Amino acid sequence: MIHTIEELLNLAPVIPVLVIDELADAVPLATALVEGGLPVLEITLRTPVALAAIEAIASQVPQAMVGVGTVTSTLEMEQSINAGATFAVSPGCTSELATKAAGFELPYLPGVASPSDVMRALEHDLSILKLFPAEAVGGTAMLKALAGPFPQVRFCPTGGIGPDNMLDYLGLDNVMTIGGSWVAPKQDILAKNWQHITELATAAVQKAA
Repeated sequence: MIHTIEELLNLAPVIPVLVIDELADAVPLATALVEGGLPVLEITLRTPVALAAIEAIASQVPQAMVGVGTVTSTLEMEQSINAGATFAVSPGCTSELATKAAGFELPYLPGVASPSDVMRALEHDLSILKLFPAEAVGGTAMLKALAGPFPQVRFCPTGGIGPDNMLDYLGLDNVMTIGGSWVAPKQDILAKNWQHITELATAAVQKAA
């Protein structure tokens, strides 16, 4: 049983960040990624079927650790928990979300983009954070700079990361894992090319090894 965000992020080097437009794609997409070695999945709340997709994956793909992304309100967090999400990710960090996650004992990965954001997260005893949008806010240079004043903090950078720069991030001491959408391209989802998605996931795992 996974109880902390640290345990979750230790399961794989990449967390697929998924936008699911068609509910029928949820289970085969999750299955393809799990078969490729990426069991921790972030389903973003960017489409009308996102909550139903979380529920479908949670009930039909037991090997997957399905979480919710793009959480911007406590209502969304509650709805996601009810749908079966095992962790939550948000693009920023608010006191309301941090308090709600703690109350639910829900593994929570808040987004940060500045030293002030990191300090706000630390006030809520959150020291594993999502740097977002990673490339736009300075990428690896930003992470190296944050390591000085915040040696206790570790990150899951997300945003602008792909196969060409993933090792630059994973090579940093304060990076646990990375988030990315390249392992599940929209064109492959539309074409239902699940085998290619499995191959992309496998390639990411092998590259990170």
